[in-house]
Amino acid sequence: MTDYETVTVDATYGVATVTLNRPDVRNAINAQVQTDLAAVLDQIRGDDTIGAVVFTGAGDKAFAAGADIGQLQDYDMHSGLAGSMARLYDRIEQFEKPTIAAVNGYALGGGCELSMACDIRIASRRACFGLPETTLSVLPGAGGTQRLARLVGVGLAIDMILTARMLSADEALAAGLVTRVTTPEDLLVRAHEVATSIMTKGPVAVRLAKTVIRAGMNADQHTGLVVERLAQSLLYTTADKAEGAAAFLGKRAPEWTGR
Repeated sequence: MTDYETVTVDATYGVATVTLNRPDVRNAINAQVQTDLAAVLDQIRGDDTIGAVVFTGAGDKAFAAGADIGQLQDYDMHSGLAGSMARLYDRIEQFEKPTIAAVNGYALGGGCELSMACDIRIASRRACFGLPETTLSVLPGAGGTQRLARLVGVGLAIDMILTARMLSADEALAAGLVTRVTTPEDLLVRAHEVATSIMTKGPVAVRLAKTVIRAGMNADQHTGLVVERLAQSLLYTTADKAEGAAAFLGKRAPEWTGR
């Protein structure tokens, strides 16, 4: 796959590994990184050979240590209203294919927000999570105030954001910010194992499950259950549902068509 100025992309066995490649600045996310990530999403969306995406950072120190502070000095009200990073992370959260953050070091500010936009977060034991924006007299403006509270609860989210408190990998696991912790050496292996496991499931079911869960988080339970029932009704009409049942009864691996 195509490499970009600040991002590399490797596709192996249907999993695209997207690596933020600015290790000299701990993979800080500047405007060029955002442009490159948007291009990567476009490329992967149109590639039917890719079934899942893993995001990680180059080097062993950082997943992404926040936004590029050098560019922060130039931001004004219009930059905030444009919300370029927030819009990019919305795209990642809503991406059709499963996304996994393999967090290999510091995930701070915009880096933490990137990980939270992914469907699943797996952390190296060296990982550290935080939203320190208030130390610069700004706030986490790329989804941090909303996604963190939904993942770890309002109380801990307020504590982390107001005090710039950072969580270790084990603390993040206990809080529900990540779902798995592993050794640095096994991080990408584990991430690819999770991606491969997801890819053995019905692709339409996976996509709709993501959609229903996200929609339900922004609605009352009754509305969420209605959306769930409608999605299930749609899945009952698919060829993949028939194939899944036939494969199970026939004791064979299913052959999904995405139909």
